[in-house]
Amino acid sequence: MSHPVALKRALISVSDKTGLIEFAQKLAARGVEILSTGGSAKAMREAGLSVKDVADVTGFPEMMDGRVKTLHPAVHGGLLALRDNDEHLAAMQAHGIGPIDLLVVNLYPFEETVAKGADYADCIENIDIGGPAMIRAAAKNHGFVSVIVDVQDYDALLAELDANDDHTTIGFRQRQAQIAYARTAAYDAAVSTWMAGAIGEETPRRRAFAGTLAQGLRYGENPHQQAAFYVTGDTRPGVASARQWQGKELSYNNINDTDAAFELVAEFDPANGPACAIIKHANPCGVAQGATAIEAYKRAFDCDTTSAFGGIVALNQPLDGATAEEIVKIFTEVVIAPDADEDAKRIFAAKKNLRLLTTGGLPDPTAAGMTFRQVAGGFLAQGRDNGHVTRDALKIVTERQPSEQELNDLLFAWTVAKHVKSNAIVYAKDGATVGIGAGQMSRVDSTRIGRRKSEDMAEALGLAQPLTIGSAVASDAFFPFADGIEALAEAGAKAVIQPGGSMRDDEVIAAANRLGLAMVFTGQRHFRH
Repeated sequence: MSHPVALKRALISVSDKTGLIEFAQKLAARGVEILSTGGSAKAMREAGLSVKDVADVTGFPEMMDGRVKTLHPAVHGGLLALRDNDEHLAAMQAHGIGPIDLLVVNLYPFEETVAKGADYADCIENIDIGGPAMIRAAAKNHGFVSVIVDVQDYDALLAELDANDDHTTIGFRQRQAQIAYARTAAYDAAVSTWMAGAIGEETPRRRAFAGTLAQGLRYGENPHQQAAFYVTGDTRPGVASARQWQGKELSYNNINDTDAAFELVAEFDPANGPACAIIKHANPCGVAQGATAIEAYKRAFDCDTTSAFGGIVALNQPLDGATAEEIVKIFTEVVIAPDADEDAKRIFAAKKNLRLLTTGGLPDPTAAGMTFRQVAGGFLAQGRDNGHVTRDALKIVTERQPSEQELNDLLFAWTVAKHVKSNAIVYAKDGATVGIGAGQMSRVDSTRIGRRKSEDMAEALGLAQPLTIGSAVASDAFFPFADGIEALAEAGAKAVIQPGGSMRDDEVIAAANRLGLAMVFTGQRHFRH
């Protein structure tokens, strides 16, 4: 198994014909006999190549609209036979089976068909059967057979043949076998995931998912951790699909934080004006709306100018030069936006370490989707948190009614709180965060941290009082005791939005009434762990 194998006979059957002709010509120039099927055979013949139909090898024509063409012992025997096994060799001779040294197959475009929104029948018809069967056979027999499933590996095979006198080595065949099995696994995962959704199976007995390597990373969250970035092919706009205009490669933490920033800012419809989110360690340190992008950025920045240093900036509208000028006044790791004008690109070009990403659009915050988290021995799967509340859905539970401006700020704060690690407390005023408390074991501690940050910023900005005075506050989950409401009142808050549902709701409502706060319930929680 470990010896080099001469490449004399290849079977090529590809859906994606990118680079096919040039690749096949180079194989033919080495004296390789080419077997093929359908459209692949037609394309190669039209290019002047000599090709033998698989139907001539099997003795059966392609049938059933091409569903049956390679599922035959003459094909699978040629792929699976052990060349150092006398019984296998005798069987090949007895049944006229020729060895196949190379299989080149890429599969029916099932994923692309689903992405186009095709109907059920069309998706089913684009499930490849013969391709995966041949790929698995060739990969299993990698002691003697090379398998290529990606166009990008054509050159790797040719380089291998150049380096080894038209032979392949066991190391090359092993690497290609691993790639092949990963491809069929990913393909089956795509099919099973689509089918679960198509038939309404929310918790299938088995769930599989896969990704394709986008880039190796220098390390993970810390230098001693290995890491890589894989993409799933999901068309949701974001860091995975973005174009990077400049700056060094994104790190593990950059990718994680940039995703968090863009998902948050996408909550704010561009039709309602510019919005900006600044993220640090996956938590927002400032979020704001404004009449212009630069105003939104400045207001977000003023929530916590210390934490914004080295952060991620996300915008819900194209980045312009004026905003770019403001952003580069401090060190920023990444800026992500739907687009950027030439002035912005020119300004950022002087900051070689700043990464600029454009996505061409915003992700839909209401779209369904799945999120995954690994635990020891398994993983958790859940639907993306696409929950939203409207003004009409709010339940006012206190004697004092919130004003129109307070209602606007309550909904703004609630939107931001959805993206803050629990326990989350968000103070907001006039469409901007003015204090954020995140990731604490006690909700009261988050309340106090948000207040303290606002007090520090008031001092830094030369304000007469912290902006928590007269603010609206969102809590991602209910207040279990009245002490949280009392802490908010001490910070100067005047209105509160929370899910409700505590055993002590009556006690909490009574405290709000006693302290003169307006409070509304959403009936919806936004834990984020």
